[in-house]
Amino acid sequence: MTTHINNQLNPHLLKRLIGVLLILTLGLLLANIAYGQDRTLTLDEAIKLGIQNSKVLKLSQAKIDQAVSKYNQAKDSALPTGSASFAYDRAEIPANKLDFGPKLSFGLPKNNNAYLGIVSLNEPIFAGGRYKYARESTDLLTKVSRLDADKDKDEITYDIIDSYYNLYKVLQSKKVVDSNLKSIDAQIHQSQRFFDQGLVTKNDVLRFQLQRANIELNGIDLESNRKIINYNLDILLGLPETTQINIDQIKEADRQIGPLSGYIDTAMMSRQEVQQLVIQSKIAETNIKSVRANQLPTLAASFGTYYIDANIDPLPKSGNYITPVVVGLTFDWNFSSLWTNKNKVSEARIQRDQVSINQGIVADNIRRDVNNSYESYQAAISKIKLLQTSIDQAGENNKILESKYKSNIASATDRADAETLLYQAEINLELAKADAGLAYYTLLKSTGKLNK
Repeated sequence: MTTHINNQLNPHLLKRLIGVLLILTLGLLLANIAYGQDRTLTLDEAIKLGIQNSKVLKLSQAKIDQAVSKYNQAKDSALPTGSASFAYDRAEIPANKLDFGPKLSFGLPKNNNAYLGIVSLNEPIFAGGRYKYARESTDLLTKVSRLDADKDKDEITYDIIDSYYNLYKVLQSKKVVDSNLKSIDAQIHQSQRFFDQGLVTKNDVLRFQLQRANIELNGIDLESNRKIINYNLDILLGLPETTQINIDQIKEADRQIGPLSGYIDTAMMSRQEVQQLVIQSKIAETNIKSVRANQLPTLAASFGTYYIDANIDPLPKSGNYITPVVVGLTFDWNFSSLWTNKNKVSEARIQRDQVSINQGIVADNIRRDVNNSYESYQAAISKIKLLQTSIDQAGENNKILESKYKSNIASATDRADAETLLYQAEINLELAKADAGLAYYTLLKSTGKLNK
């Protein structure tokens, strides 16, 4: 019996293989696109990227541009005004004769043309300071808009820092989880070996397995939080929503902080709210002057020239047109404002007083804000020192119980509890370090120095 082996592939089978390879390749490409790319960012890079792509800051800039435009319009209002016009009229007169008696009659042409051209120029000489105060007010409002933009920039920066540190906290916690899973796997392996040798009971093995399940559950929660924070940070930074952000190692230097009073003084000079209220106070004063200016008379100079031609041809011909030129001064005084304007002045003064009261309220709020941030940072530093001591103690306790467990002196419960205490202390320390870093930036924000 002879067996023949066909070394050539079936054409139909070859086509199917090629199709499968194409589908797999396309699937891998789509999966890669859907997953996005990893990107490692430092905190400074994240802040720069977020400010560059922030839609809120672009809107703030548009508001500044609008305020500048209004300021330019206020300046334009003091410029001379001028106008020019040219009109043509044609009159048809069917009944064109007037008869006043046998000796007096008056006749008009059947039709006629008329051309009238006017050029005028007006220049205010004195307007009681209205234009000046309008310019001052809009200039101050422009400064308020710029401070609003600075405040928005601080808010965006802080949101980025907050999200960055929260992602860092989650990633560090995941590292601790992974480390503890490796450690507990080793413990499970060892306890299984002891069980096989009859040194421990099955219950001891199950306790380690239960501990591992609890750690895995914590890891699932951390991964869910990581995805949420990562997505939100992608939006803040203007990155594709599938970008997986990795945090560059945060190297927190020892930050020496001064007395609380120094931070409060800095906040009183640097916070945008304080600066805005100072400007609002100036705006209120300017508004009072502007309202008072309505009581004063105005004086304006005017110049006008006319072209009047009743000829059929609009082009000037000697003797067929007249061009009167008018130069004048206009004095205008609405003296009823002397008694109708007083309540407007009173309202402007009330607005100024409201700004002054608000300054006191804002100052109190800033003091509380700075104090809270200062104490939070102090507490975060104290927690780090305490947790470092706790880790040293938990680590030493873990080593002792590990040795006892190997010598069959300690129970599996004691061994698992020691592992859990060390694991929790390590997580708490990482979280406390991140909280201290965020607390420091919160303190900077409370003093108005976050972006300075």
